[in-house]
Amino acid sequence: MEQTNIIQQQKHNTNEEKKDSMDECIMNNDDLDQLIIKKVAETVVVDGNWAVAHASYRMNDVAYIFPITPSSTMGEIADEWSSTEDANGKKKYVNLWDQELKVVEMQSEGGAAGALHGALVSGSLATTYTASQGLLLFIPNLYKIAGELLPTVIHVAARALAGQALSIYGDHSDVMLARSTGVAMVSSFTVQEAHDMAIISQITTLNSSVPFLHFMDGFRTSHEINRIQLVGDEDLREMMPWEKVEEHRQRALSPMHPCQRGTAQSPDVFMQLVESSNKHYQAVNAIFEKALLDFAHITGRKYRPFEYHYFGSTMPSIAIVTMGSSVEVVKETLKYLQSEEVCAIGIRLFRPWSPNGFCSVLPPSVLRVATLDRTKESGSQGEPIYMDVCASLISCKRGGVYVAGGRYGLGSKDFTPSMVTAVIQNITIENEEKIQHPFTVGINDDVTHLSLPLGKIVNPLNDDVTECVFYGFGGDGTVGANKESAKIIGDYRQDMCVQAYFEYDAKK
Repeated sequence: MEQTNIIQQQKHNTNEEKKDSMDECIMNNDDLDQLIIKKVAETVVVDGNWAVAHASYRMNDVAYIFPITPSSTMGEIADEWSSTEDANGKKKYVNLWDQELKVVEMQSEGGAAGALHGALVSGSLATTYTASQGLLLFIPNLYKIAGELLPTVIHVAARALAGQALSIYGDHSDVMLARSTGVAMVSSFTVQEAHDMAIISQITTLNSSVPFLHFMDGFRTSHEINRIQLVGDEDLREMMPWEKVEEHRQRALSPMHPCQRGTAQSPDVFMQLVESSNKHYQAVNAIFEKALLDFAHITGRKYRPFEYHYFGSTMPSIAIVTMGSSVEVVKETLKYLQSEEVCAIGIRLFRPWSPNGFCSVLPPSVLRVATLDRTKESGSQGEPIYMDVCASLISCKRGGVYVAGGRYGLGSKDFTPSMVTAVIQNITIENEEKIQHPFTVGINDDVTHLSLPLGKIVNPLNDDVTECVFYGFGGDGTVGANKESAKIIGDYRQDMCVQAYFEYDAKK
């Protein structure tokens, strides 16, 4: 009840100032190019985990955590902030309700998942952070959370699953297993986007009642240090859909307004009730686009469900479609090459997938598409992005477009500009029958011979960029010292951009 009163006090006409109808939200260049940034945002030099934790801490009541690499830092940071007091004994870090986030460390990921479900049913705004095998233990509860249309955002630092061997490194194997649970899925490409998408996902889940899974590439984004602009508390309050927060509170299980949950249904009604959720998922794309537009008006940072990049002067005939941090690699490579025939499409809202949304950004001149998946589904006809793209082209009456699907970056295998040129060389082969499909890139596959030979070496960095490589042993302070060095440079030299990435191994 105390939180409800705070919500009502904080509405301060925020929602009245928003646009009357979601149908008026049209993501076009005219809207996005006429934005006014209200204030200069605070900048910090942090990694992706910190960026996500900073956003989710302020927009939730409670977080249930259990550490698992590479997502552990998100929970650790939130736990530290929730227990830090100032000189007067008051909590130093508070959420939008002027309270500390309650952080509870459970005894397993399964416990965190169950506690998350229980908190949502009780009307709390709850979140969690996980990865890999941890996310797999969430799956039974994800079906329940999605089926009951409970708004939440689960933040994932995407990581490989243990198959023929354990791997603590990053790819999309874990998040792809959550596709069928009913959660919406949003991908962040950079550290800045990890901060922004955590906020946008929270706003969208409240407005749609569909739970969201927000993920970034494990290590490549979660542990990369970069300068970002923070979204301030006042901006968050302006974007927060307070009336939807109140609706979620009122749906809580309570003896004051009894309702029935968790029933067993017979064949006469089960299918009808499953299908009744369609309207909620059909509305997600429009709600997400409106959240992106509102976010752009406040911060000046413009995003779209499918990001289109082309640096030529005519019309492209080839598209590379990918998701996650690889989008930036493809984009910067094409920018350096000034390619006339190749464009890039980065997938931001992966679920619910919008065939019309995808086809609307794919130029009509494109005749060939190369898809890049950071996962392997053994025995399938193709990986998830490949299958979605093919189905979208058919549904949009563009079945004549040739699509070649490939895999890259499993277990944090580096994805470099020369691999982008290899993909381009493959998809531009004149005779379609000679195009390698399916293909892998980044390895030398001398067993099944699916790998592409690397293309020419490309360095898209400018001459004024300074690059340094440091080597160290675990526990000798080298990693920590380099992290602090990057942060000091970034904080002291506001005119410089800093980026630091760390490769870890377990070799002795």
